[in-house]
Amino acid sequence: MNVSPVPTLDLLCIGNAIVDVLAEVSHDALASLGSPPGGMTLIDAEQARGIEAGIMPSRVMGGGSAANTAVVARRLGASVGYLGKVADDAAGRHYAVDLRELGLTYPSAPVADADVPTARCIVLVTPDGQRTMHTYLGICTEFGPEDVDAPTVRSAAITYMEGYLFDKPRAQAAFVHAAELAHGAGRQVALTLSDSFCVGRHKAAFRDLVAGHIDILFANEDEIRALYDAADINEALTLAGRDTKLVAVTRGAQGAVVLADGKRHDVPTDAVTVVDTTGAGDAFAAGFLAGLAKERDLASCAALGNRAAGAIITKIGARPEDDFALRA
Repeated sequence: MNVSPVPTLDLLCIGNAIVDVLAEVSHDALASLGSPPGGMTLIDAEQARGIEAGIMPSRVMGGGSAANTAVVARRLGASVGYLGKVADDAAGRHYAVDLRELGLTYPSAPVADADVPTARCIVLVTPDGQRTMHTYLGICTEFGPEDVDAPTVRSAAITYMEGYLFDKPRAQAAFVHAAELAHGAGRQVALTLSDSFCVGRHKAAFRDLVAGHIDILFANEDEIRALYDAADINEALTLAGRDTKLVAVTRGAQGAVVLADGKRHDVPTDAVTVVDTTGAGDAFAAGFLAGLAKERDLASCAALGNRAAGAIITKIGARPEDDFALRA
């Protein structure tokens, strides 16, 4: 096995590959579905087909937490790859084209003759701007060790994995496999906890993963407290600092706190007008990791993460718009 001593990618993200389908609908049309306005409802394939049959999409684009991080990091100037499972259907092919047009390396091959289609999140936007989401997880949750592209993992300075993907045993095995490949090549491994409920479902497995395989841990306050059953963030940071080298915790309007080598950095953020918090944590991780790729100090990395998150939450959606002007 030949491994280049110099990574060719700054960052590789692994997560749930979900196509976002956005459509404008009336309040009556939304009410006919019986979905809670502004909420997120998990749906099955038949429900997804039914909803899509009754809408005219205004935008179709790649989504998913780790993919959002990948796109923001690329816009910040990092070289980025992504691994996520899609079917060989129209949505899956669009997903691959979308990521590659944005400048990402995407070696994952769509699954031919798949039993289930590509995941999608159907986002229905009412005239008041409210977004109501219907999510069908599809094939993305079947990601397993065989979907981890070894050469791409070995080529990346940091492999970043999304906690939302951690629900199934085969995905958990894929995380360990990716981490072992990365460490075998002398690279680093990062994890975002993604969701406190996900942490609650798999707390012991997450703890084992963090302690045994993770160099950089991202979380918000609720997630890290849930992981360590901690009374407050200070206790959680102390415990996390024993398990991993670097911990970055987002705190909303209070900014972020970073702990590494026993040294804590509390990094404030600027106040912004919040329009949509979707993707804030994804953007923070992107900014932080893009800063690391440019060899910034940890406080500067957190500050860039704060600015990236601040830029995302002032607009609808979790991806940068054309006026996104930040650089690492």
